[in-house]
Amino acid sequence: MTTTKKPASRRRAPPEDEAALRATAEGRIRDPLELEEAAALDGPEPGVVSTRPEFYGFDIVPPPDRPPQTEREREVYTLGDGEMLVNMGPQHPSTHGVMRIVLKVRGEVVIDLDPVLGYLHRGIEKLCENATYTTVMTYVDPMDYMSAMHNEHAPALAFEKLYGIKAPRRAEYIRALVVELNRVFSHGLMMGFLALDLGGLTPILYGFINRDQVVDLLSAISGQRMLFNFFRVGGVNFDVNDEFLSRLGTWRAGVLDTIEMNEKLLTENEIFGARTKGMGVLTGQQAIDLGVTGPNLRASGVPFDVRKAHPYPPYPELEFDVITQQGGDTYARYMQRVAELKQSIHLIDQIVDRMPHGPVQAQVPGIIRPKPGRAYAAVESPRGLYSVYAISDGGPNPYRFRMRDPSFISLQAVPKLMPGRLVADTMAVMASFDPVMGGVDK
Repeated sequence: MTTTKKPASRRRAPPEDEAALRATAEGRIRDPLELEEAAALDGPEPGVVSTRPEFYGFDIVPPPDRPPQTEREREVYTLGDGEMLVNMGPQHPSTHGVMRIVLKVRGEVVIDLDPVLGYLHRGIEKLCENATYTTVMTYVDPMDYMSAMHNEHAPALAFEKLYGIKAPRRAEYIRALVVELNRVFSHGLMMGFLALDLGGLTPILYGFINRDQVVDLLSAISGQRMLFNFFRVGGVNFDVNDEFLSRLGTWRAGVLDTIEMNEKLLTENEIFGARTKGMGVLTGQQAIDLGVTGPNLRASGVPFDVRKAHPYPPYPELEFDVITQQGGDTYARYMQRVAELKQSIHLIDQIVDRMPHGPVQAQVPGIIRPKPGRAYAAVESPRGLYSVYAISDGGPNPYRFRMRDPSFISLQAVPKLMPGRLVADTMAVMASFDPVMGGVDK
């Protein structure tokens, strides 16, 4: 057996080493970024995978290779002395979905930021305009996937106005029951995700315990765990029975203990308070000017709640107050959701006690053809005012279908709150607004 001697390797030195040698000859030490640029120009060695250094989990972003399209873009992407652009996302966990944030920083201090949206755009509004009024309910579920019941509630109210019908009272109470259950698990997860973005793992585990218990209840009544497809034009798909109410009572007996356990981990925690109090302060006037609604608005001291300001059934028959906070900071937005979570549980108690008897679906044809006209309906979702504007031309599908998602509006506030703060604080402020990118991008 003969062996063939391999020729001696004639591999050149890595580009980084060549750059270092050139720097030594020049009598100075090259900056690591210059070494990276030199490596990018020379290209990787054949058979060798090129790697880029990471800076605290973020990548350096070059300015756009085209002229700025807007004054705002020119403001963000024009760099001064000592400034650079840092990319956060589009898969970074703090962005709460597929979103990209371009940070302009000087050291660890944020100078400006630009939320880049559209990664989850699916054209839901246009899909709804090519679907029947009944089918629209299946398309709106994936928008804000943390509050799918609310996604269905507003279109149902708008279509009922167009068609000139009213859901039975029992259906209205069942609707209120499921949307308040949805609010409970949405706010519970917000508490956990906020702690997770600050480095705390335990609270999110309690949040998911609560979430799974609520989702089990909602799946028992709707048949699905995530996208419920439960609302119908003129009512709801299924009625509640004694078995469901029994399971609801069992959950109600222990849910406050789970919430209080989660709250003890955060509310009086000194580290959590230091990272959230005084951070990302949004004044009431700023929130109003930007169109911010929901818990984020009420945390700034503005007592606006759609269920009170523009009530829809059965909330005029229920007893509750509009809860507000005065701080307007990240901690106040957290406390606002804690208070509203408990309020939703008390609303659920009232709904079950006052649940009327009767049908759960009005008489509606299979193919709905409303008279030409337009209708608007708004509901209070866990993230704020979620509304639908629908126009009918007399056909079986909406001529125009427009949705207002509160997460999209709330994100406008983040760039105004971050200048002068540290990069690490971006995560806490972003999480306190509780955005869901499915609703932002639609």
